[in-house]
Amino acid sequence: QVQLVESGGGLVQPGGSLRLSCAASGSIFSLNVAGWYRQPPGKQRELVARIRSGDTTNYADSVKGRFTISRDNARKAMYLQMNSLKPEDTAVYYCNALLGTTDFWGQGTQVTVSS
Repeated sequence: QVQLVESGGGLVQPGGSLRLSCAASGSIFSLNVAGWYRQPPGKQRELVARIRSGDTTNYADSVKGRFTISRDNARKAMYLQMNSLKPEDTAVYYCNALLGTTDFWGQGTQVTVSS
């Protein structure tokens, strides 16, 4: 059973930064596709950033140049560095990992960008 646990969310002012962390119960990030998704209030869940084996990354257009996804296989962790945050970044952020054909999700962490 794979378990993912997010942390690092909170309230931040526009222009501020946050770093989200995702801890995994196994060393899955080194072998699979993993990423961060978010679900803004009243909207559908959407892809924020993804990282693949070989550390190839891709980002949603709305966060390019502001967010950076990374992982530390030794620590079984994945991160999302979020800079220049905007109110429209407010959402619940979820960690995701694809193992074979099965998606695993964390419980989510709230990020609120407001003055």
